[in-house]
Amino acid sequence: MSEKRVLLIEDEPNIIEAIRFILSRDGWRVDTHSDGQTAIDAVKKRAPDLIILDVMLPNRSGYDILHDLRDNSDTRSVPVLMLTARGQNKDRELAERLGASRFMTKPFSNGEILSTVRELAG
Repeated sequence: MSEKRVLLIEDEPNIIEAIRFILSRDGWRVDTHSDGQTAIDAVKKRAPDLIILDVMLPNRSGYDILHDLRDNSDTRSVPVLMLTARGQNKDRELAERLGASRFMTKPFSNGEILSTVRELAG
């Protein structure tokens, strides 16, 4: 099996480190990107098997990025796990309406992120 690639689009260093650690140990290659404005370019360049996308990013929201990903035939089917510090129902509903594969609130457990990523990449 070739190495699975995840692109983590997140701007909080502690979360980047935590997710990179959890997934690398499980055999994933983790690329990171922290600017909303250039996130779509990063996705096109890296062609990940899975995207973990934070809602609140500098320069552009995760929802706008998700909308663009789902609007483009090249990225429409890539699983996207949305992360947010705000777990209100309206946030979840918006993410689902825009096409998020899964929605997870921070803080999350290591086991939760790992099992979700494995399931989405399945």
